[in-house]
Amino acid sequence: MAEKTGKKYFVTGITGFAAPHLARMLLEDGHEVHGLIRGSNGREYDLLDILRAEEIDAIKFHFGDIRDRTSISNIFKNNKYDGVFHLGAQSHPPTSFIDPVGTYETNIMGTAHLIDAIQTHQPDCIFQFTSTSEVYGNQGKTMENLHEDTALCPSNPYGNSKAASDFEVQERCRNGFLNGFVTRAFSHTGPRRGKNFSISWDAYHLAMIKNKKNPNRNISPKNKSDMPKDTMKALPVGNLKTKRIVIDVRDCVKSYKELMYNFDESMNGEVYNVCGPQKSVSEMERFTDTLIKLSELEGIVKVKDDRVFRPIDIQFQVGDAAKIEKRIGWKPKIPLDKTLKDLLDYWVKKTA
Repeated sequence: MAEKTGKKYFVTGITGFAAPHLARMLLEDGHEVHGLIRGSNGREYDLLDILRAEEIDAIKFHFGDIRDRTSISNIFKNNKYDGVFHLGAQSHPPTSFIDPVGTYETNIMGTAHLIDAIQTHQPDCIFQFTSTSEVYGNQGKTMENLHEDTALCPSNPYGNSKAASDFEVQERCRNGFLNGFVTRAFSHTGPRRGKNFSISWDAYHLAMIKNKKNPNRNISPKNKSDMPKDTMKALPVGNLKTKRIVIDVRDCVKSYKELMYNFDESMNGEVYNVCGPQKSVSEMERFTDTLIKLSELEGIVKVKDDRVFRPIDIQFQVGDAAKIEKRIGWKPKIPLDKTLKDLLDYWVKKTA
């Protein structure tokens, strides 16, 4: 259901993957959207690959950095918001191994700065914190569903950083300093997903091949004998045996929006898993094979590539979304084939 029009929302990560899809929904519902962006060099118009020009022009952009406490404080000092959607983060687990300090600065301190600004300047503002299934680590290795009360045991610095902020939001809410809730999104993909993430990596490489461009100049095959003579036939892949349930990014952010619209005191400090039903669990290879089929490319050879194997991988990660379904009736609705086709089409157009 749509909330009554005329509310004002602040969105971090506005130039990232999920936030533009959320911004569109909020605008369509008649709300005012403000977004945080680093640098004033026109980077916001990169969003033309997802949003229409008039939608971008309708967003009020604030230049700042969540790592800079002063710039965030000034935004909240000078603007009144009904709610904040905190989607901004360093969200790539392999990068977090390379730069854990930078990941902590952005994800932990950035979140702390936002919470501090809300507490100081507008304590009635509702705060949605985007956590992640990575906080559970490999707790699902026994093939069991992960519930909101499953112990957190991150297996990478990104998961560590999100778990720390996840706990902070819960503590601030319990102690009466903040009004808000936590969402823990499991695997999701769709248009604008960065190519350094699984599934989108496959879509990007297939799109490049469709556009007669060779994306494999830097491929690092685990077994060189797997590499076809025609490198344009190679699709570099990571671990395809891990199991996930993948949903569409647009379904994912719709859950954030609906939780915000329906927020009341009973939800303060609550945590909600955002994921698909267990019956949809698949090995990652299924998504790769579906993309190959959708690409209509012949003779594609999957080549295991060192670049896309994690130092520590999570073998099985499936959540239980009964809590959010009971609360707001949310379920993912977009078919996986549509999600994958839209993702492939996005990259074909982007790389043309």
